[in-house]
Amino acid sequence: MLLGKTVSYEIRRSTDATKPRIDVDINGVRVTVPEGSPTDPETILSENAAWVIEKKRKYDEYREQIPDRKYEPGETFPYLGEEYEVVVEQRPSSQIIGNELRLAKHHVEQTSVKRALETMYRRKAREYFEEQANQFAEEMGVEYKQIEVRNQRTKWGSCSTTGTLGLNWRLMMAPPRVVDYVIVHELAHLRESNHTAEFWSLVAEYDPEYEAHARWLEENSTQLIFSKTDL
Repeated sequence: MLLGKTVSYEIRRSTDATKPRIDVDINGVRVTVPEGSPTDPETILSENAAWVIEKKRKYDEYREQIPDRKYEPGETFPYLGEEYEVVVEQRPSSQIIGNELRLAKHHVEQTSVKRALETMYRRKAREYFEEQANQFAEEMGVEYKQIEVRNQRTKWGSCSTTGTLGLNWRLMMAPPRVVDYVIVHELAHLRESNHTAEFWSLVAEYDPEYEAHARWLEENSTQLIFSKTDL
């Protein structure tokens, strides 16, 4: 019991830990203590009760906003900010036609609707990311080395010192201008490695509404969770 609330938690005993630690995230509360330590996890939780309760409240609210997606024909999924219906049919490859996500029946039978959808999103992500990155890179006068399509839990994009852009495929569920903001943001790091005033000035030059697009990502991140296995 913490501040009158029942809180479930997981205990991990670690040979690597040097002192007790509390972690609160989307998956719950976890207490890590050094192997062989006599430390009582509930004592640690009680000493940090207010912090634990507040963090847990925020993650509980976040979890409630996650879409309850069903991976079956007739369901709709967002694609570049619009809702598209899932269709499974005999076709050589999965494609997006009109406002439909048309999945190849043989791929669905070999894997699942969920896997076929993710595969198509990833393929379309690479096509879109490369097209937009090439366009913006030319306009911005920068060169990147390659694009890696990723599935990070909390990061939408990254730019390595070697010029590799890492872009999250789940961005393909966001509106195009939001996706472009992330691409411009990462390309700008090829000129300015830190978030300096010069960096944001460069971003603003190619995305004047970048603040609104960044805010959209922050406020709608739960809508870009494809599956609870992303958590």
